[in-house]
Amino acid sequence: MRQIIYFIRKFRYFLLFILLETVAFIFIVQHHSYHKSKFVNSANSITGGLYNTVSSVNDFFHLKSENLRLIEENTQIKNLLNKRDLDFNKASFKINDSAKYGQKYEYTFAKIINNNYTNRNNSLTLNKGTNQGITPDLGVINSKGIIGVTKNTSKNYSTVLSILNKNSKINVRLKNSDHYGTLVWNGEDYNILQIVDIPRQAQIKKGDTIITGGKSAIFPEGINIGIVKDFIFENNQYQNINIQLFNDMSAIGYVQIVKNLERIEQLNLENNTLNE
Repeated sequence: MRQIIYFIRKFRYFLLFILLETVAFIFIVQHHSYHKSKFVNSANSITGGLYNTVSSVNDFFHLKSENLRLIEENTQIKNLLNKRDLDFNKASFKINDSAKYGQKYEYTFAKIINNNYTNRNNSLTLNKGTNQGITPDLGVINSKGIIGVTKNTSKNYSTVLSILNKNSKINVRLKNSDHYGTLVWNGEDYNILQIVDIPRQAQIKKGDTIITGGKSAIFPEGINIGIVKDFIFENNQYQNINIQLFNDMSAIGYVQIVKNLERIEQLNLENNTLNE
């Protein structure tokens, strides 16, 4: 203890200088959007590189489960193409030719290299960034459901606002009806989310499937999310609607980043309508 006190007394002016510099730096970052943006992007690049190294080691021990999941996804895609009477082996088209093929969404393959799921405000890190065409406000999904929405990007990395975050609000609906609600998280079980704003006219049953509603310009409609685990109906309204996710949010490896090719057009039209 005496040595610590002696050290502080000996270097008190230097320590005070470091403290003041830190406080000044925090104020600059917090109150100037340009500096804040540069700081976030730089932090993403540094932490992204570290997470990428750790993730490479973890990948070695999860190759079997990841290969099995990829095989399942490929099987689902082949089955879907067969149902639409397409020749899977001969099909050939340009992924960006949306005008010719009526394509509305573009998908980018990515890997999660950091996954927080035990805090109240969780985020993830992906190994794709602006160099790969990734921007903020893109949906992130996998074969079992939705993961979150991209938030910040650097050249080769992106952070994702997880659905396990108090600021996450996803438009969803019952698969067997046209009643919509909002998917949120109460911060407790990372595999159980909640739905709010469901109208009392909705006929909800335990085991009902919940899917994306398609009202936002981020996620396509019809992506599976989970099933109704339980709920309370009191005073002629729904309360505590718990949703058991199809995804295990603690074990997510590879994902798809969804870009709505018509998003800007949709948002511009909606903003112009509101401003009339």
